[in-house]
Amino acid sequence: MPCGSCESVNETELTAEMMIHFQGPIHLANPGVLVFPKVLVCLDCGFLQINLPEGELGLLRKGLAS
Repeated sequence: MPCGSCESVNETELTAEMMIHFQGPIHLANPGVLVFPKVLVCLDCGFLQINLPEGELGLLRKGLAS
């Protein structure tokens, strides 16, 4: 599948480690969610697509609801 930004097919899939922090003062006590998504990186323009597993997506939903 070509890049969603520049239409290049020069892409690679990698595993990443990310700490996602919630915005706003109501989340100051929340340390965030550590996720390990698969990322698809366009090696021509740098466009990045992230796919979170359902379990990690559920942690984000739970963090936003609190």
